[in-house]
Amino acid sequence: MSAPRCRLCSAELTHTFVDLGMSPPCETFLTADELDAGETFYPLHVRVCAECLLVQLPAYIPPDEIFSHYAYFSSYSDSWVRHAGAFVATAAERLGLDADSFVVEVASNDGYLLRHVAERGVRCLGIEPAANVAEAAVAAGVPTEVTFLGRATGADVAARHGRADLVVANNVFAHVPDIVDFTAGLRELLADDGTLTIEIPHLLRLIEGRAYDTIYHEHYSYVSLLTTQRVLATAGLTVVDVEELPSHGGSLRTWSTPTEHAGEPSAAVAKVLADEEAAGLHTLEGHAGFAAEVARVRDHLVSFLVDCSRRGRSVAAYGAPGKGNTLLNHAGVKRDQISFAVDRNPFKHGRFLPGTHIPVHDVDRLAAERPDYVVVMPWNLRAEISAQLSYVADWGGQLVVFVPDLEIFPPTVPDRAAADGEVAP
Repeated sequence: MSAPRCRLCSAELTHTFVDLGMSPPCETFLTADELDAGETFYPLHVRVCAECLLVQLPAYIPPDEIFSHYAYFSSYSDSWVRHAGAFVATAAERLGLDADSFVVEVASNDGYLLRHVAERGVRCLGIEPAANVAEAAVAAGVPTEVTFLGRATGADVAARHGRADLVVANNVFAHVPDIVDFTAGLRELLADDGTLTIEIPHLLRLIEGRAYDTIYHEHYSYVSLLTTQRVLATAGLTVVDVEELPSHGGSLRTWSTPTEHAGEPSAAVAKVLADEEAAGLHTLEGHAGFAAEVARVRDHLVSFLVDCSRRGRSVAAYGAPGKGNTLLNHAGVKRDQISFAVDRNPFKHGRFLPGTHIPVHDVDRLAAERPDYVVVMPWNLRAEISAQLSYVADWGGQLVVFVPDLEIFPPTVPDRAAADGEVAP
């Protein structure tokens, strides 16, 4: 069988970044009737292109099977909503957004960001492929079109609504297998003097933080600033500024404009590129060694759960994010090791995690069961969740994270600044 080809430059993908074996789709939560049926597992074999250096997962599952009906609602994370509000305030001041402006968000989810735009009296439009999530956005007063973005759909939306002064693409750049067509769609939506912002988990921080649980089938690409520049250039877009953010263990927010209107890139762009180069990410060889770090995280997770089982200690999980399902399936965890999970999203209640078949309940289940340990699956929300779970200390329970390292700690109430600094999966 021939090697898969790079989604950016079409070169053969012959180099492995990390191979996590086989795993089910991370957002496919099972009903009780589905537990005795077969589950389909797909490879999580991530490659790096020797030509353009894009780290990528082949499209083992087409996006319409993942995103047409989606289990993740952004508004269930308070800190993510605050993060979105802070961004809108910054963008409004920086770009002078007013009642005559137009803002489009791609992968707008349940309107968590655009509601802040609408509150400012700025015309906005969401583009969201998951009909069930888009319905929640419309109910919240955010106009939303249900479609996948590409060159053709971008041109169609622009023809009917006009081109946007600001196009926002938060945590979607990695979710599209045809990244060139998607980027062309972004350009179609954007006015010639407009600005595109993209928030993306930063490959450099993923490696440094051993955040391999952010690898799952709906994340097709894992990007550096260098590869982001190369992708955007295919549609005539140039990165003019970049911010480093704490979200997802370390993300980038790029500010781009059509190349013909782009000025000199900021010093921040040069700084991030220099950091990447120093870490080896501008060479193929610099991408080696991640698999060994992944194995270390997995081994610590397994050892902890085995020890709890031997000592008769009970373990539950807080949160049922996609990243948690990657981690648990890679480690071969089952419900005899983690008896249940809780989540704030009612869509997941009464369902079971893919692969592991751990049941998901309302958060109230924690106080009823009083487990010895609560594993915080969305570790990037550690501060927010630690505050929410302060009551776990009432029965002597402790919290646990596995990424970037195994850590056991008592729940505490962090200060507001710390909570505001962390955002959703």
